Amino acid sequence: MVAYKSSLEFAKEKDQQDPLKAYREKFHIPVINGIETVYFTGNSLGLQPKSLGSYIEKELEEWKNWGVEGHFEAEKPWFAYHEFLTSKVAKIVGAQENEVVVTHSLTTNLHLLMVSFYNPTKSRFKIICEKKAFPSDQYALESQVRFHDLNPADTIVEVGPREGEHLIREEDILKAIAEVGDELAMVMIGGVNYYTGQLFDMKMITEAGHKVGAKVGFDLAHAAGNVKLELHDWGVDFAAWCSYKYLNSSPGGVSGMFVHNRHADNKDLKRFAGWWGHDKSTRFLMEPGFQPIPGAEGWQLSNAPILGMAAHLSSLDLFEEVGMDKLIEKRIDLTNYLEFIINDLSERKGDLCKFEIITPKEESRRGAQLSILAHGMGKPLFDKITKMGVIADWREPNVIRIAPVPLYNSFEDIYRFGECLEKAISNG
Repeated sequence: MVAYKSSLEFAKEKDQQDPLKAYREKFHIPVINGIETVYFTGNSLGLQPKSLGSYIEKELEEWKNWGVEGHFEAEKPWFAYHEFLTSKVAKIVGAQENEVVVTHSLTTNLHLLMVSFYNPTKSRFKIICEKKAFPSDQYALESQVRFHDLNPADTIVEVGPREGEHLIREEDILKAIAEVGDELAMVMIGGVNYYTGQLFDMKMITEAGHKVGAKVGFDLAHAAGNVKLELHDWGVDFAAWCSYKYLNSSPGGVSGMFVHNRHADNKDLKRFAGWWGHDKSTRFLMEPGFQPIPGAEGWQLSNAPILGMAAHLSSLDLFEEVGMDKLIEKRIDLTNYLEFIINDLSERKGDLCKFEIITPKEESRRGAQLSILAHGMGKPLFDKITKMGVIADWREPNVIRIAPVPLYNSFEDIYRFGECLEKAISNG
């Protein structure tokens, strides 16, 4: 176990020993009011890779030179541009290549997938999700239920923390699945909870859902590029994720989706279709009668948003260079050091402000994010560290979310955060 120290010298030494230290220089670190920020909101919007501009400029040049012919004559032909992303994304989420596609936006993809995998009947119609899921997921589930003329109050079963606790016990999720049993049509949970940073055992949840005959899917917005995923091996039916958090691919960037290959050739699955999901060999014949491409590509609607995908590719190439295993190794070390700094400060300054980390302590049950309750100060403390150059995230009623990202955050960032936190406390 690493013997962490709360000192600048220790943090700098850790950075010198970091095999991924050079990657920080590949990102633009925001400078606000003349201060290089301590940027800890990669769980909301990842930083811009310095290479991103050249990827987009390349496609702008192709557009300038070729016009519509760029769909076939560009160096990376636009009609197949999404295919240049496929193998890289598949490695990040633990999937086979035919199981993933990059297209649309996150909630759009979740809706498209639920059209196929939420097919309620009179006897099997209920959905299990986590309480305090991200609001977009809640709205998507409610609207899917209403689309089928069902009442969300009777249909959606939320599993939340027990009284006085912050985290959801996985045994309670499994219990809910077993109790709903034959009435359960779908489990749809965020792989990493956006509020607490809790990482769920997706393999175990998938197995439990399948045991009672339900389909199982995950929103991986806070998991993709952050934690180890093995979607194929876990047997997950479907999943979707955004590209703009840990995957650093532009504000509101494109989304990925996963469909397990056991569903690849099932043309009987209901779906909302578009021509880009139609059989490639006959797509341009423009004939009636939708014939889906086997695999995840069959859920595409429209042709690729090239500039957004180019931005995504710039980041995916960095992930390809490093590999998820090395990123996860550093992420664990960074997060553990952050935990040490917070607990050390809480012990020394507990009479002024006591910190409570509500994210699981176990490395296997969390990713990069630590969610902190600041007992005694709350929002004023957050406002003070923001003015000092710490870019973090505040969530009501009283949580500060901190997410050190291994591609561009350093151990010195974490030490500086601790310094700012201590100054904010000491200055009242």
